Amino acid sequence: MTDFLVVGGGIAGAAAGYFLSRHGTVTLVEMEAAPGYHATGRSAALFSEYYGNPPVRALTAASRAFFTEPPDGFTEHPLLTPRGVVALCPPGAEELFEQALARGATAPVPAYEIGPDEVARHCPVVRRDWFTRALLRPAAADIDVDALHRGFLRAVTATGGLVLTRARVHELARDGGGWRARTSAGDVRAAVVVNAAGAWADEVAALAGVRPVGLVPRRRTAFLVDAPEDAGAWPMVCDVTETFYCKPESGALLVSPVDATPAVPGDARPDDLDVAIGLERLREATTLPARRVRHAWAGLRTSTPDDVPVVGPDPAADGFHWLAGLGGYGVQIAPAVGRALAEAVAGERTAITGMNEMMAAGRLLS
Repeated sequence: MTDFLVVGGGIAGAAAGYFLSRHGTVTLVEMEAAPGYHATGRSAALFSEYYGNPPVRALTAASRAFFTEPPDGFTEHPLLTPRGVVALCPPGAEELFEQALARGATAPVPAYEIGPDEVARHCPVVRRDWFTRALLRPAAADIDVDALHRGFLRAVTATGGLVLTRARVHELARDGGGWRARTSAGDVRAAVVVNAAGAWADEVAALAGVRPVGLVPRRRTAFLVDAPEDAGAWPMVCDVTETFYCKPESGALLVSPVDATPAVPGDARPDDLDVAIGLERLREATTLPARRVRHAWAGLRTSTPDDVPVVGPDPAADGFHWLAGLGGYGVQIAPAVGRALAEAVAGERTAITGMNEMMAAGRLLS
């Protein structure tokens, strides 16, 4: 018997397990051979308080302190490394640019407009005739996703909990005053279940007889191309119409066409057409030849219809909690939503900024 059963070993489940371990024993079950195989391991790994709707931006800001000053012993390396983002305005997208500039002005470190010469100083390969205006999001940073994820999971086992892999849930039902899960790694009984199963969260809810919330997994493609030797200092470059982005990654350049194709839960694979589109957009916006793709992959970003996460207890199922629909923001909001979930399970009233916005959107269930 365990106090808390967390279903899903990605960043959401790991964060939930970390904060719940302060309140009791945790058993985390992951269907793959290693936690974080799907969305977490395929993240663009950017911390940006300029990104997402108001609840998401508030949750990102609420997570910053954890990233900049993690608890003692959590990690041996910094979780954030400065990166910055240059967002370009293609001809005809001036209205979207003004909206992006206005949103960026409300961030803790405001975004501001920059001219073509400064764009060239930040990233010399951007074509000057491709954009009419540009802005800089100076406080965006790279996240060490692996260190964050491992730190969360390490705390679960250090406090006497279990992380079980190859443990897909096949049955989930009420058992007396708690829950019983039949998994590929054996049965688990728990007082509380946390559904942090990502693209599979609605399926896990259905196993428990809980009404799904309408999650939509969407495929996002990314790939690596060769980059100049000095590219490591470049910021991420994107456009305000969200047709592409690129950022330095492991001595190469990570590129995405920012596709969001609805998909069924599974092991997402890149589509050749999406890769070709990404290459074309990169060559149009920059002087990079980008002839060879080193490696391509895809991940699933699972969202609610209004792109606001679901965090907290299901009102119709005692002891069943949601931590799902984190979209493409899961890594950067993990500390805030993990803590909020644990506080909700423990019956504590959260003071985390961003939770009021989620309540207003009907996404913090209580």
